[in-house]
Amino acid sequence: MDIRSVPMDSTPLASSVLSVSASRIRELAHIAFNMENVLKLYFGESDEQTPEYIKKAASQALEDGYTFYTENAGLPSLRQALAEKYLELHKVNLDPTSEIVITASGVQALNVAIRCAINPGDEALLLTPAWPNGSSIVQMCNGIPKQIPMVLKGRRYEIDFDRLVSNLNSRTKILICTSPSNPLGWVASSSDQESILEFCRKHRLWLLIDEVYERLYYEGNVAPSILRKCDRNDAVIVVQSFSKSYCMTGWRLGWLVGRRDVASRASDLNEFVISHAPAMAQKAGEVALREGEDILQRMVERLRNNLSFCQKSLRDIPGITLPETAGSFYLFPKIDGLTDSFGFCKDLLIKTKVGLAPGSAFGQGGEGSVRLCYAAKKEVLKEAIERISNYLEHWNNV
Repeated sequence: MDIRSVPMDSTPLASSVLSVSASRIRELAHIAFNMENVLKLYFGESDEQTPEYIKKAASQALEDGYTFYTENAGLPSLRQALAEKYLELHKVNLDPTSEIVITASGVQALNVAIRCAINPGDEALLLTPAWPNGSSIVQMCNGIPKQIPMVLKGRRYEIDFDRLVSNLNSRTKILICTSPSNPLGWVASSSDQESILEFCRKHRLWLLIDEVYERLYYEGNVAPSILRKCDRNDAVIVVQSFSKSYCMTGWRLGWLVGRRDVASRASDLNEFVISHAPAMAQKAGEVALREGEDILQRMVERLRNNLSFCQKSLRDIPGITLPETAGSFYLFPKIDGLTDSFGFCKDLLIKTKVGLAPGSAFGQGGEGSVRLCYAAKKEVLKEAIERISNYLEHWNNV
């Protein structure tokens, strides 16, 4: 048989890939990329460039010859710097040689962590609304994501433990959550952490916590880490990134913390995904940890001021309910009568050139809300909220 006679479209893609939905946020962004002067508040990144001292550190690393392979687990000096930072911020002692693994971004850390915890057919519980990558990675691993929406009581989101319990079965292997939350800005209290940890211990589940936004916290110097509550034998994995705290979204540098067996296998898996994060980026991350505190604190103060401004401005708009937030750089306003947040955000973008993220992109419990990233200049936020207010006035009258 002439193989040229067999049409290529008769060979299907893998079901684990086809089951993953494309990002609705990226879908809106692709529209915005072809427009001019859009106020882009849909992505989760600051409008500030990477600080000069980090750029110079990367440049120096290139001059110093950091252009070769590193260990799969990352440079020992960076892992040591991270261990020192955990001791400083959380009073947690970590072994940098066996409990920390450097990854090429927080999402890659999440990917490797989930692969360490589930087998095909296993189920994962995910607290939502949440960054959609967790659910998608579970699907890519031929697992089954089960989204457990948090409950808005007054203006604070709370974990629905009754619903968590009712969704347990013999195939449930992991609970995934984010604190501080993207998109909610919710931060797990000490009581929340203890309850989550006890739930996972009782039911022999892995607990995967995304703590990428821990330094963007407005009730202290750092959001409490789950690592303060657990011991070395707990089935707990923390994923992290340099992207948000150090304005390094394009550098793709992250890490995970876990039990020795987790860290060892995560390091091994790195070889077959990315080998390791770029050496010069790792050296830049090391300098960011050791020299960046003053700049980080100035950024947090700017974000705190932006948060206060946006909260006051949005609460003045009729029909908006604004949940409490304590961390990250997002607001997740709920809009009365909104049932199609993607359509709303698309129309808002086209008509007003304001880019927001649809709540539906963040899973169950997200529809009816939109996400606004306030890591932008004050004048941009002011103009965006004015346009949103004017749009809503017309939208409510249609």
